[in-house]
Amino acid sequence: MIDESRPGESLRERKKRETRQRISNVATVMFREHGFDQVTVAEVARAAGVSAMTVFNYFPRKEDLFLDRIPEAVQAFSGAVRDRTPGEPPLAALRRLAFRFIGAGHPLGGVGEGFEGFWPVVAASPALLARAREGAEEVERALAGALAEAGEADPELLAAVTVAAYRAVCVASVRRQLAGDPFAEVLENHRERMGAAFDALERMGHGTGA
Repeated sequence: MIDESRPGESLRERKKRETRQRISNVATVMFREHGFDQVTVAEVARAAGVSAMTVFNYFPRKEDLFLDRIPEAVQAFSGAVRDRTPGEPPLAALRRLAFRFIGAGHPLGGVGEGFEGFWPVVAASPALLARAREGAEEVERALAGALAEAGEADPELLAAVTVAAYRAVCVASVRRQLAGDPFAEVLENHRERMGAAFDALERMGHGTGA
C-alpha cells in the first residue's frame, strides 16, 4: 500500500507508522487470500510477528486492519479545507485534493491498478461494508466541521453532498474496473466524472467563497 515518509517525523513516530503499516499489509494479504471473516486477529498477529494486544493498540477494530485508510481520509478532507491557500474556495481545495489522489494512484482516489482484489473482500463482508459506511460518515462529520470553520452557511449540507458525490463517482468507477473494462478508459472516465461532480457542487453556490 502507498505510504510516504512524513517531514519532521521522529524516529519513534516512523517506527510506529511502519509497524502499523506492516500489520495492515499482512492482514490485507490474509484477508484477500482467505476472506475477512475466516481470519482472526490472533492469526494476523502471529503472521506479523506481534502480539494481539499490539494489533489492537494500532487498530481498535478488526475491520480497521483492512479499511486502514479511514483516519487518513478524515484528516485529508478536513485538512484540505483548513490548510487551503488564502482566498482559495473550499471546493477548489477539495477538487485539488481529489485530483492529487487520482494522479498519484492513491487508494483514496477511488481507482488504481492493482485495486481489483480489494473491493470484492469488502463486498463479501457485512462487517466491512458497515465499517465503510461509518468511515464515510466520519469523513462527512470532520469535513462539516472544517467547512463551518471556513464560514460556510450550511456546512453539514455541503459536506453531505460532497461526500455523496465523491463516493458515487468512485463506486461507479470501481464497478467498471471490477467488470474488466480497460483501466485507461476507466481512469479517463473517472477523471471526467470527478470533475463534473465538482462542477455540479460549485453550481449549487456553496463552498465557492473564501
